[in-house]
Amino acid sequence: MDKNSLITSLIDLTQETGEVVMSYYQKDIDSEKKSDGTPLTIVDQKAHDYIFRGLQELTPDIPILSEESEDIPLNERQKWNKFWLVDPIDGTRDFLEGNDQFCICIALIENHKPVIGLIYVPTSKTHYYSINENESFKFSEGSLQKISCRETHSPEKILIGHHSSGNQKLNDFLEKRSAYELTEFGSAIKFCLIAEGFFDTYPRFGPCSEWDTAAGNCILKNAGGSVKNVSGEELKYNTKDNFLSEAFVASNQP
Repeated sequence: MDKNSLITSLIDLTQETGEVVMSYYQKDIDSEKKSDGTPLTIVDQKAHDYIFRGLQELTPDIPILSEESEDIPLNERQKWNKFWLVDPIDGTRDFLEGNDQFCICIALIENHKPVIGLIYVPTSKTHYYSINENESFKFSEGSLQKISCRETHSPEKILIGHHSSGNQKLNDFLEKRSAYELTEFGSAIKFCLIAEGFFDTYPRFGPCSEWDTAAGNCILKNAGGSVKNVSGEELKYNTKDNFLSEAFVASNQP
């Protein structure tokens, strides 16, 4: 399947998944805590099942790793030259709180880097995606537009997560900036907001997983930005036993 046909199918799949997710939106549902303290709901599992089945049908020869997958050891994953990396609902806390800052993330990882990235925002029925180098797009209400980073605002517009303000490394990072405006926002949508020019920087020094960053990394990079660790290197995926992402800075600069 060529990339254009594949992205069309992924848009259909995530839109259908989004309808399942939205059927539970702003309703009283139970949640439990996973070992890392993040919430898990029946909606996460239903979204996982729907995406997993859809990807298996689309690309039966490509392995799938989802946040809700069973643990797959590194010695098995090391055999994968290519695989899907999925977060069925990124921003489950935001979903439970009834705000619109949650999304569905799907990335295709090849040789430890994301080569396809798609983020779907169910509340606005908006897709962000990238399938080729130097091209990222926003698809909403039947309208497709190419998106790209813009020059840094003055003052610099910085995004952080809702629960990041007490992080000392983040505070140290901010102290080095001369003038900035800080906005709290949920989920991987932050990458997209930089990619379409509304914000400039997203520093992340708190806990984060590879499925939280991969799709946004691809979209932002191909919109002219970058996602790099504190040593200035691009993030790599599927290289270690766990799925924790390195601390990083997402930027409107390449």
